[in-house]
Amino acid sequence: MLARRQVIQGAAAVPFAGLPLAAILANPELARATAAGLEEQTLTLKSGKKVRAFLDLPAKWPAPVIVLVHEWWGLNDQIKAVTAEFAKLGYVALAIDLMSGNVATTRDAARRQMQKVGKHEALETASLWIDWIRRHKASSGKIGTVGWCFGGGWSLNASIAEPVDATVVYYGRVNQPAAELKRLKGRVLGHFATQDQWINARMVKDFEAGMKLAGKSYASHWYDAKHAFANPTSARFDEPDAKLAWKRTTEFFKKHLF
Repeated sequence: MLARRQVIQGAAAVPFAGLPLAAILANPELARATAAGLEEQTLTLKSGKKVRAFLDLPAKWPAPVIVLVHEWWGLNDQIKAVTAEFAKLGYVALAIDLMSGNVATTRDAARRQMQKVGKHEALETASLWIDWIRRHKASSGKIGTVGWCFGGGWSLNASIAEPVDATVVYYGRVNQPAAELKRLKGRVLGHFATQDQWINARMVKDFEAGMKLAGKSYASHWYDAKHAFANPTSARFDEPDAKLAWKRTTEFFKKHLF
C-alpha cells in the first residue's frame, strides 16, 4: 500500500504514469488522489439551485470535449479518475453531477438517490453544462458524452437534449422513443452485456429499431458479461471485456471528435 504522501506526489505527476486506468480505479487511494487534481465548477439552475461539475484540461487546447455522467453511486472518485484519463488523452474533460453531491456506498443507498433524480432538473443540468463547456476557451466546439449504468442512459438523454457530436452508452437505459432519438446529431456507440437482466436484449433491440426508424447512426457491441462489467470496483468486473470496451470507446471518440 502506498503511503498517502506518496500517492499525492504521484498525482502531481498527472497521474501515475504507466499505471493502467483499471488499477487506479480499483485502488481508492489512487482514485482519490487522481480526483483531487480536478477543478470544481458551479452553475445555477433557473430554480436558483447550484449544480457542480469537475473539470480537467489537456496539455494542449483548444481540444474536443468529453462530458462524463456518473453511475448510480454518484460522482465519486472513480468517475473523476476517468475524467483525468480523458484529459491525458487530449480532451477537455468534464464530469457532471446529477445527484447534488451525494455519493452512495451501498446498493440500497444508490437506488434511493437514483430514484430521487428529477428528469426535468437533470435535463436542465446536463444541457447547461454542455452549453457552458462548448463555450469554454479550451473547447474546440466538438463534444462527446459518455456514461455508465444510470449515467449511460443520461449520456444519451443529454445528447438528445443538447445535440453533440458523439455519444457512448455503457449498459445504460435506452428506452427513448424514435421521436426523441431524431434529435440526436452525432453517432452513438453502445456497450451492452449478455447477462444483464436490467438493460437487456429486448430493450436494446427496441432501441436499435428506434435508431433505424429515426435515421440515426449507431453501433452496438455485446459482451459475455454482467451489468457493470467495466467497473473495476464491482464484483462483476470483467477485465478483458472492459479493456475491449475502453479501446472501442477511445477509438470512437478519436474518430468523431478530432
